[in-house]
Amino acid sequence: MADIQHIIFDLGGIFLNLNYAQTAAAFRQLGVANFDELFTQHHANPLFARLETGEVSEQEFYQQIRAITSVPLTDAQIAEAWNAMLLDMPVDRIVWLQKVAQQYPIYLFSNTNAIHYQQLMQICRRDLGEIDFNGLFRFAGYSHQLGYRKPDAASFRLLLQQLNIEPHHTLFIDDTPGNIKGAQELGLHTLFLPPPQEVLELNTQNWSLNQGFTSSKSM
Repeated sequence: MADIQHIIFDLGGIFLNLNYAQTAAAFRQLGVANFDELFTQHHANPLFARLETGEVSEQEFYQQIRAITSVPLTDAQIAEAWNAMLLDMPVDRIVWLQKVAQQYPIYLFSNTNAIHYQQLMQICRRDLGEIDFNGLFRFAGYSHQLGYRKPDAASFRLLLQQLNIEPHHTLFIDDTPGNIKGAQELGLHTLFLPPPQEVLELNTQNWSLNQGFTSSKSM
């Protein structure tokens, strides 16, 4: 039986609703017909990874999108289309998270970027009111601020070192298979939450008995 003492959550698809197709559609409306070749949930041009680790600034991103697509878009048009995938954050998930935080130390590890982060904060203010989303976690880690991103095993190593927690006592929850694999390589216990499953369906009373999460030791 696993001894879970810490829980690290992903953000998008776990608490924040996403629709990648809406960003693709928004770019198509702007004249970028092949955006799906540049970015999806599971595949992306290296530009997007560099944006998510903070290696590329917002302005550099806008300039490179114009260069890649050969479409003379404004910064505002690119930002609006890029943010179109970010939908809403249902408050019932946050109430659930607050209950989990009474049982376990909880942390956040999200692949994101400065443009999405600004939009995320607006969504939190709109949907959560006075609730401080980042304040719900012992540590809220965003890739563009940290300088590393999932699914690189090194990213989990650095995060665990920063948090001073042990992988074999830590559960990581994500909705992307590649991120789960990266966590497993570092010895974390993992729980894959594929859509349309929601965190609200999880029984937090005893993760090891009720959830059937994957222990990396049994791989």
